Amino acid sequence: MSYTIAIAGKGGTGKTTFTALLVKLLKEKKHGSILAVDADPNSNLDEALGIKAGNTVGGIINEIAAHPDKIPAGMSKDRFIEYEVQSAVIEGDGFDLLTMGRPEGPGCYCYVNNVLRNIVEKLMQEYSYIIIDNEAGFEHLARRTSRSADTLVVISDAAPAGLKAANRINELVNELQIKNKKRFLIINRYDNSLKTVEQKIESLKLDLDYIGNIPDDENLMQASLNGSSVISIKNDAPSIAALKKLIDKIL
Repeated sequence: MSYTIAIAGKGGTGKTTFTALLVKLLKEKKHGSILAVDADPNSNLDEALGIKAGNTVGGIINEIAAHPDKIPAGMSKDRFIEYEVQSAVIEGDGFDLLTMGRPEGPGCYCYVNNVLRNIVEKLMQEYSYIIIDNEAGFEHLARRTSRSADTLVVISDAAPAGLKAANRINELVNELQIKNKKRFLIINRYDNSLKTVEQKIESLKLDLDYIGNIPDDENLMQASLNGSSVISIKNDAPSIAALKKLIDKIL
């Protein structure tokens, strides 16, 4: 039985960095196998995890659309796509990665999302944890690639725009009846403005459980500047220490 965690948030709030931090802690806990899914067409989760993404779901769809003759005789198109997507899963150190990528051409997004959703549902049977880094904002949720998740974590900064986006994501999840057992708000790049943040959350009447924050961390900035991965950050870094206090709630 696998446990699925979907990460969502406005672009620029550190959603992908948070996803990589979560993968890092989960793999160090050694509670089971992990599949990280980069479901953001602007894919960069591989860089945060310190591995190079291989083929993507979008790339596979594009290739098959351009060269349908590559489908083996006697194999259906969907079955061939499933085989190719499973082959595109990259093995990391203590986790695997599946990257969605960006399809080309009009009208193919929905098909790609349907393929990804169906493949993820099958892959879920093979992993203990599925961590999905959703597209920035909420169009991805609107396409219902993440129809359900045990936990939805919405990442925001303390700025009003970020919190309002978190509120809209939450409203959309309710409208689409996307199923979650838990739904949390985490403030990223926290800067000692806790009282102000709590007042903003209360004024917006967010139907999200605010469970804590991840502080501004020089280690993350240096990793970005040096081109190194989040995985390489030492466990005494403030961001790691903060997430360790939250991870049991997320799970």
